[in-house]
Amino acid sequence: MKKNILFAALFISLNFCQKKTYDSFKIGVIADCQYCNCEVKWDRYYKKAPQRLKEAVATLNKDSLSYTIHLGDFIDKHIWSLDSLLPTWNSLKSKSYHVLGNHDFDVGQVNKEKILKKLNLKNRYYSFIQNEWRFIVLDGNDLSFYGTTTKEKELQTDSLFNILKNKNLPYLKKWNGGLSNKQINWVKSELEASKRENQKVGFYCHFPIYPVDQHNIWNRDQFVELIKPYKNVKVFFNGHNHAGAYEFADNVHYLTFKGMVDTEKTSAFAKVKFDKDTIFVEGFEREPSRKLVIK
Repeated sequence: MKKNILFAALFISLNFCQKKTYDSFKIGVIADCQYCNCEVKWDRYYKKAPQRLKEAVATLNKDSLSYTIHLGDFIDKHIWSLDSLLPTWNSLKSKSYHVLGNHDFDVGQVNKEKILKKLNLKNRYYSFIQNEWRFIVLDGNDLSFYGTTTKEKELQTDSLFNILKNKNLPYLKKWNGGLSNKQINWVKSELEASKRENQKVGFYCHFPIYPVDQHNIWNRDQFVELIKPYKNVKVFFNGHNHAGAYEFADNVHYLTFKGMVDTEKTSAFAKVKFDKDTIFVEGFEREPSRKLVIK
């Protein structure tokens, strides 16, 4: 009898310890590969992008990654540009995800819907779970002058832009975009689900929220107010500003990854390890390494 009690106590103790352990995981991150068969412009070496992607994938495949994500502008223009990238991207050993960027829609009106299928996306915005995290992928082109595919969204785009145009916002540019009310409501439902499930939240978007400059999403103020009550939001990763940027605001790490396509001789990508209370960014080439403490 005593042996049975001792065995039960030991089993409960071990089970308790197992529940308390945290399973870290590692991912790959690339931003703004932005390939097209184009001449150099704005220090962007478009023709070098396929080789840089190959080199990045070769490096990422050497590690055991939970997934790899591209943060938008996989191509610069022309839907056939994808044909030079997808064989390499599909050779990733990890799962893979895409965020939609503004240049991903520079493919002509008839091809805009085809982009999702080519990138293996069922929806323009979505979420997924990894360990104790809920990752929410935003579509910053939801309301935009280049990424809309319906008349309804065109009218909503005009409405949002006109509401904001007298506020002298540095980021109210026609190459940026905004979140529709429908997407905002969906984000709120995702945040509520994350609270119920006791999950940390990370956001992926092409467009930044912080720092405030010419690259931000149009209705960033609305987004900031939306997430403010949710203390489980910890990170926001994005591309779009090829120079990269970082800001820590309201206990959220806002990190802009550098563009892969930029400069003549260097690339940029990263591995990111999520530990219990710290995120370690291992940067390659122009992407700096960082340690982000989760509070």
